[in-house]
Parts: sequence; C-alpha cells; structure tokens
Amino acid sequence: MKLELTASMMCASYGNLEKEVRDLEEGGIDSFHIDIMDGRYVPNFAMSLNDMAFIASASEKPLDVHLMIEHPCNNIHLFLERLRPGDTVYIHPEAEYHPSTTLQKIIDAGMVPGIAINPGTSVETVIEMLRIVKKVLVMSVNPGNAGQMYLPYVGKKIDRLLLMKEEMDIQVFWDGACSMDKILKYAPKGMDGFVLGTTLLFGKGRPYRELLSQIRSQISEGEERWI
Repeated sequence: MKLELTASMMCASYGNLEKEVRDLEEGGIDSFHIDIMDGRYVPNFAMSLNDMAFIASASEKPLDVHLMIEHPCNNIHLFLERLRPGDTVYIHPEAEYHPSTTLQKIIDAGMVPGIAINPGTSVETVIEMLRIVKKVLVMSVNPGNAGQMYLPYVGKKIDRLLLMKEEMDIQVFWDGACSMDKILKYAPKGMDGFVLGTTLLFGKGRPYRELLSQIRSQISEGEERWI
C-alpha cells in the first residue's frame, strides 16, 4: 500500500525555511502541503503566495496547495502561474459562487483539481463536484489553526467518501489532528494520504528522517496485520 505523507508547512520553522524543505525532502516526505489563509474565510492568516513560490522552487516534490480564501477564482491565476503541472490545488466549495468554474481553471492550467471539505460540510452538498475533482481533502478539524482536537463525527463522513472512491475516481486525504492511531485505522479502509503537522512531525526535537522512518515502519507493521 502506498500512502502519501505530506508535510503541513505552516507548522515548519521559518527561521530557515530552505533547510526545513531540504531536511523534509531528505527525510522521505512525499509532498509539501501549503495552507494559504486570508483572514476572511478562516480567522487566521497563514502562508503567503511567496512562501508557496519559494517551496516550489526549492524542491521538485509535488505541492498540495490548500486555498482557504474567499472567492479564489478572482486571484487563482496568481497561484497557478507559480506552480508546476501536476501540483494539486484545493478550494473550499463554500468559499466560491461557482466552484466548478474555479476547478476548471485549475484543470486548464495542468494542475490536479481538489476540494477541501470542512467538518460541517455534508457529502450531499459536494456530490456533483466529486465527478470533477481528483482529490478530496477531508478536514477532521475546523480549518484555520494547527494543533486542534479531532472531531470524531467526521469519521462517518470519511467512511462514506471511501466507499465512493471507485465510482467517483477520487483520492481521499486526511487533514488535521493526524495521529498514528488515525493512520492505522483509516489507511486499511482506503485513505490515500495524510497531512502531517504538529501531532506527528513538527516541533518534536527529532530529525524528520527519524520521525518519518518511524511512521512508515508503523504503517508497514500495520499492513502485515491488515493482510
């Protein structure tokens, strides 16, 4: 089983972002998750357009760009022109008047289209968009801040989405309060990847290589039990 582990870069140390990117890459991270917040759609400001562009230039690893901004269609070109074909761009359907228009711009630019689903967003309200996107980012916490507590009712929504994966031809990713027990529970159900933040990866005082190796080792041990 190939699980994608992506680093939530809003949790990284900005004292030397280039070193953080290099250490994560050498440690075996699969991709970089970039949270862009505008202080309007969510009550926080996070990474900037320039942060995203720098990470794109500093690594050949794919980027997962999570736009937590109002009406992304208005400025989506600013992000798309700084990314590489194959990078992923997630939008929140609630943040846009016509999300399918924004998703089409992402597709036309050669990027992977995705939607992010908040804890309070039902599957029914995004069912048609599942036929357009390639990836679904399920928020297990309310968006806007790192270090929040997992909202257990999200689990049933994840189960429903995983049952729809084949029909809709989508990949499903976990974002928020991602602990080892959540990975071991949902990976065998078909989850495609996990965004790693302060729960497992950042602020531990240990090398990323060591932490990522430990995470993958536990996943491998779990796979032996799943078979």
